Amino acid sequence: MISLKDVTKKYDDFTAVDSISMNIKKGELMVILGPSGCGKSTTLRLINKMVPLTKGTIKVRGRNIDDIDDVDLRKSIGYVIQSIGLFPHMSVARNIGTVPNLLNWEKEIIENKIDEMLRLVGLSPEKYKDKKPSQLSGGEAQRVGVARALASDPDIVLMDEPFGAVDPINRLRLQREFRQIQKSLNKTVLFVTHDVDEALLIADRICIMDHGKIIQIGSPEEIVLKPENDFVRKFFKGEGVLNLLSREKAIDYLVLEKNLEYEGVGDLNLREALSQLLSQGTERLVFSEGFLTINEIIIALRSDKSDYTK
Repeated sequence: MISLKDVTKKYDDFTAVDSISMNIKKGELMVILGPSGCGKSTTLRLINKMVPLTKGTIKVRGRNIDDIDDVDLRKSIGYVIQSIGLFPHMSVARNIGTVPNLLNWEKEIIENKIDEMLRLVGLSPEKYKDKKPSQLSGGEAQRVGVARALASDPDIVLMDEPFGAVDPINRLRLQREFRQIQKSLNKTVLFVTHDVDEALLIADRICIMDHGKIIQIGSPEEIVLKPENDFVRKFFKGEGVLNLLSREKAIDYLVLEKNLEYEGVGDLNLREALSQLLSQGTERLVFSEGFLTINEIIIALRSDKSDYTK
């Protein structure tokens, strides 16, 4: 869906992006992870032609972006940024309907899409459609930003630290909800962050950048368990394995004792299960349908769950 080959961006003598190449597949959520100034946000801006290439080739849906009108390209790609960028003088409904209106959709279709998008991000249309951005909390505004990016039903979405300004509790909720939305809608997403926990929680693959270069691309498991150098290893500060456990549902690793429908485990993930095992000083967590021990958690870490290859 998105292909970068030998892409470089220079500002006078400074090289922001240094000859990078990668492919993002249809339906994949690729996270670009790295410290501030590593070139990750510039990479997004290059893809939707907000800044011009110095050299290299970028293709979107198989077409060279040099052959696509700038405005047409941006209309076809969803874009979400940390500052959200909602138009302050417009209602929530008008914000979400911005691109569908530019695409000359019929009024009734736009109104139905606005309601659909608000429900998708967990906001009541009746309650929120007529509000202005100034009347929203940070988390609500960010949800509206995601709804606006998805309103025209783009198959590609670019997200630049979209949840960075949200408080930690709502941020975790948004991360989990967006991951579910992305999978259900099968969107191709390129997601920029400097937050290690966020990257490991949501990514299919992670691209680690530093000083404008790609250091390693791989699944979260590959990146954490098989780092290519000390930079990657130190980036996770020894906590990567624990963060990987947050990706796995405890219910998927239960040792079953009864042929019952799952109940009692809920949305518990393996990191939370491990925490309970350690805090309770017990060898197993018992649920109505089975139990978990440290062995099942080790098995989860050893399993190869990568859907994508380098």
